[in-house]
Amino acid sequence: MLNEFEIGDWQIANGVAEWIEIAAVSVIGVATILAIVFAARTALRESPAAAYTTFKHRIARGLLLGLDLLIAGDVIRTVTLEPTLANIAALGLLVLVRTFLSWSLVVEMESRWPWQAVNPHTAETIAP
Repeated sequence: MLNEFEIGDWQIANGVAEWIEIAAVSVIGVATILAIVFAARTALRESPAAAYTTFKHRIARGLLLGLDLLIAGDVIRTVTLEPTLANIAALGLLVLVRTFLSWSLVVEMESRWPWQAVNPHTAETIAP
């Protein structure tokens, strides 16, 4: 039964990849709106500086999740539908760029590299 399918004919995989990408864009959009709402609330209750930090952290979380979902959609599409050497190389480059963006967001949000552990007692970074 599986032999009836050929690479490039997997409609389900294409549909799944598209829905994952739609979910990624939705997550980023909702995270942006929520970040604005929470930042405005923080600005009214605390200070503009605290509002900026709130906005930065909230939007970064949404972007991280959105980037992860976009990578998943790209992997599904490339591996199941168009596994040419050029497409796999483009996917590799895209994953590298998105990984760099994810690391940059973690450094910006938490002032530590993603592979550094956080001390739960003091919330300070523990060197590896």
